[in-house]
Amino acid sequence: MNSKTMKTTNHKVQRLLLAVVLLGLGACTGDFEEINRNPNQVTEDQMEALNYKTGTKFKSLQSLVIPVEEHMYQFNESLSGGPFGGYIGATVDTWQTKFETYNPSADWRKWPFANVITETYTPYKGIVGGTDDEVAVAFAKLLRVAIMQRVTDSYGPIPYSKLESNESVYVEYDSQEAVYTKMFEELDEVLAVLHANEQLSADAFRKFDYVYYGDILKWIKYTNSLKLRMAMRLTYVPEMQAEIQRIAEGAVTAGVMMEINDNAFLKVEENRVAMIFNDWNDQRAGADIISYMNGYKDPRREKMFTTVKMIVYDENFQPQEVDGYAGIRIGIDVTTKDEMVNAYSIPIISSTSPFLWMNAAEITFLRSEGALRGWNMGGEAKDLYNMAIALSFEQYGLSGSETYAKNSTDTPEAYNDPTFAYTDWEGPRSTITIAWEDGADNFERNLERIITQKWIANFPLGVESWSEFRRTGYPHLMPVIENKSGGSISSEYMIRRLWYPPTEYTENLSNINLAIGMLGGPDNGGTRLWWDKKSYLN
Repeated sequence: MNSKTMKTTNHKVQRLLLAVVLLGLGACTGDFEEINRNPNQVTEDQMEALNYKTGTKFKSLQSLVIPVEEHMYQFNESLSGGPFGGYIGATVDTWQTKFETYNPSADWRKWPFANVITETYTPYKGIVGGTDDEVAVAFAKLLRVAIMQRVTDSYGPIPYSKLESNESVYVEYDSQEAVYTKMFEELDEVLAVLHANEQLSADAFRKFDYVYYGDILKWIKYTNSLKLRMAMRLTYVPEMQAEIQRIAEGAVTAGVMMEINDNAFLKVEENRVAMIFNDWNDQRAGADIISYMNGYKDPRREKMFTTVKMIVYDENFQPQEVDGYAGIRIGIDVTTKDEMVNAYSIPIISSTSPFLWMNAAEITFLRSEGALRGWNMGGEAKDLYNMAIALSFEQYGLSGSETYAKNSTDTPEAYNDPTFAYTDWEGPRSTITIAWEDGADNFERNLERIITQKWIANFPLGVESWSEFRRTGYPHLMPVIENKSGGSISSEYMIRRLWYPPTEYTENLSNINLAIGMLGGPDNGGTRLWWDKKSYLN
């Protein structure tokens, strides 16, 4: 049955069941009388049952796009993606085997792979197999793509197409190319359903959708924006050039995020991830992002990080104590945690902070890059770049973006460690300024600007920024202090992917061997992914 037919035949049921699905995001069921429904089709008892079974599964999927559970977030963002993306670093003195030093334990390696896959497919299958409502199924497919794209961008080949029809998670892998192809197809299917239901009232589920509060049109913008993000990931895959331009241009034409009201934030009752930084004190701001923002005198620092007491030397070489922003190098074998936690800035995340999924600034930077490549992105590259900076400033409630964007003198500062133990004596990693440089000869420098500013605007999306670093080589990041990979990972080019967990070798040996064949290199952090094609010589 096609979407148009289903809409005609099931219009009233669809309206009801979508409400039921999304009611699972809240605890209250007292508003059922307010929902326009046909009691002859679904009883109140049935509604409550569907609410519990389907709504809870929908909530579970939302909670995995950026993991909200503190330990799941740790292993996916603060211990791996965040450090690899230059955002944060660890302060714990008992972690001698960790992602940062390229030697994670077997237990650590299962979290971003097996745990994410298992927790995703259980509720996903429950929705797809548990309701005939096309909108509910479309949302489940959309969220699965958003979750699993992060998995394939971390590993390469992953189980994907075969997981839907199997009870076991130990199934055949798809190549990363096949995964991306399938995901683009699924996003098109999602968009067809959402467009067919644009007029579906948000009133029935407004209070239970904690991203867009039932606004279907904003979900359409999010889906198009996700397509643009994914298309841009493939810019250096030779055989994909024409196709990704078509996808990117089509997404922009169809409508992507363009203002901060389009930003995708998941609101939660309690942000437990805040404990990682504020209670456990396991992570601090990364040296890379602090060095860039300090050099640019970026006013967003005060919204993103705390200050610390620092010793600086005046022109007479006399020590002075000042308040400033300081970041920690990644890949350190910390000796004394208590001495480290007070030396570095803390990311400002509280128990009431929402979880960023995607913002209009990122999407406008992507459009700027597309325009730089000659694509039709609805504007000129320079104008879109400046607009993206303005959107990021607006997101933080700041003015002055025009002055910031015109800065043609300031560059990232050389890193000086406040403990004087891990200073990078080589000087700044980049000499790039903020202001756009006109002329075709400045393509690479302007690309670096776009990616660097997008990186700042995307904080704290670690996996996304690590992926963009691998795709483009920007921003220029400092290498890890301790590289314990045994030579499999280059300190200069840094980690390119995560290792499959040992359970895949004990429970899924034949399929993991096929996956490594599709990977095209050994199962280690030095092997590049299918889309990781750009020359290291930027």
